[in-house]
Amino acid sequence: MRQKQKQLEYERLVLVYSDELFRYALWLCRDKSMAEDLVQESCMRAWKSFDKLRETTSSKAWLMTILRNEHARQYARYRPDMVDLDLDMLSLRDTDNDTSPEAFALKQALNELANEYKEPLLLQVIGGLSCEEIASVCNISKSATMTRLFRAKQKLREVLQPANEQVSTK
Repeated sequence: MRQKQKQLEYERLVLVYSDELFRYALWLCRDKSMAEDLVQESCMRAWKSFDKLRETTSSKAWLMTILRNEHARQYARYRPDMVDLDLDMLSLRDTDNDTSPEAFALKQALNELANEYKEPLLLQVIGGLSCEEIASVCNISKSATMTRLFRAKQKLREVLQPANEQVSTK
C-alpha cells in the first residue's frame, strides 16, 4: 500500500511540474529533443530519490535542482553546438501569442541579458520559484539571488525605458 501511495504522489508531482521543467530544460540546453530527454532523465532520478524529498512544499525547487544537475552531467559528457534561442520558442505562458511591439522589445531585452541574470529571472517568472528556491537551484546564496534578480530587472528597465519614453511622447 505504501508503494502505491508513493507512486501516486510522484505521478502527481511530475504531472504538475512537467511543463515548467520542460521550459527550463529548453532554456538550459536550447534543443527540444535534448530538453525532452533531460526532463525524462530528471524524472527518473527524482523517482529513484523520491524518499529523500522531505517537504512536498519544496518539490518544485527539488525537481528544478535535479534537472539542473542532470543538465550539468549531460553537458560534461556532450558539448552541443551553441545556438541562440529565440525566446519566441520559450513562451512565458502557454497562451502567450502577443506580437505587440512591447512584447518584441521585452523578448529582445531578455536575449541581451547575461545568463547569470537571465536564469534566476526565468526561474522566478516561468517557474514561480521563491528567492530561496532559486538560490537552491542555482547553488548560490539567497542574497546573491536577490542581487541577480534586482540587476536583471534593472537592466531590462534600462533597455526598455527609451521605448516607453518614445511611446509616451507621441
